[in-house]
Amino acid sequence: MAMRGDRLLSIVLLLQSYGRMSAKTLAEQLEVSERTIHRDMEALSRAGIPVYAERGKNGGWRLMEDYQTKLTGLKEQEIRSLFISPSLQLLEDLGLARSSREARHKLIASLPPLYREQAKEVWSRIHIDTGTWRNQKEKIAAFAVLQKAIWRENKLKIIYERADGNTSVRIVCPLGLAAKGRVWYLVASHGESVRNYRASRIRSAEPLDETFTRPDDFNLAQYWEASMKSFIDNLPTYEVRGLAAPAIVPRLMFTGRFVKAVEKEAPGEDGWIPVTFSFDTEREAKEYVLGFGDQLKVTEPPELRKALIKAAEAAVDFFRREYE
Repeated sequence: MAMRGDRLLSIVLLLQSYGRMSAKTLAEQLEVSERTIHRDMEALSRAGIPVYAERGKNGGWRLMEDYQTKLTGLKEQEIRSLFISPSLQLLEDLGLARSSREARHKLIASLPPLYREQAKEVWSRIHIDTGTWRNQKEKIAAFAVLQKAIWRENKLKIIYERADGNTSVRIVCPLGLAAKGRVWYLVASHGESVRNYRASRIRSAEPLDETFTRPDDFNLAQYWEASMKSFIDNLPTYEVRGLAAPAIVPRLMFTGRFVKAVEKEAPGEDGWIPVTFSFDTEREAKEYVLGFGDQLKVTEPPELRKALIKAAEAAVDFFRREYE
């Protein structure tokens, strides 16, 4: 069905470009039989596309005069991609939720009848939700200021809170906003480098009268992909090997935010299943393993085994003092 839909749109675009074409020429262009072209013309006519045949030696298929497709060159899959529901949460953050809905309605109205209903169907079949189950939205005090500065290319004086709680004052050139999940980042140049600033940590932002020249070769999407890859490649890794009780293996497959990878092997003769985890730090590994009690054994590294014993003994001593 998708292939035929693309072919029908191609026929309309060919007739629009060349005016009149014979069934033979159309068949050669689209690599189908002339019989298929005649069936396609019937389908186009039923869909409301004004095609008609001219008889005679120089005859062929034509579109009614002045008829123009309104989405020139778009294939069926391409049209569908335009109607995938965007993230409502991110559109709301940007103040564009209502505008997005109105734009999609206008886009549907501009489609040929052949694709209008199919485009509407995309809304009812695919929905993207970037919110979390608890949906704790980060408060961004200066979000509107950031957006205006990006469009107007104004330099910004920001007070930024680092991860350690300390703040600093910086003059930056805002290049764009990027969302990772529901978390927004300001991408801005500072000196000779381009950096990412978590928008919720920008305590204040003051636009300056001074503007800047945006680099012609800066591509936000390409920069962000490279930045994320560099961040991931440079994350510390702490690998842990162990044995898991069969009952908890399904839970291990749905790892938490600290675990980057989980691999499992065939069960041993005793039924325990060898597993491999990759964490950022020893502390994260220790807290994760302790959460499974006697259902998860650590075999490597040996220093983690010692840290687990020490942490478990400290927990037992604490509970005895508090509850006995």
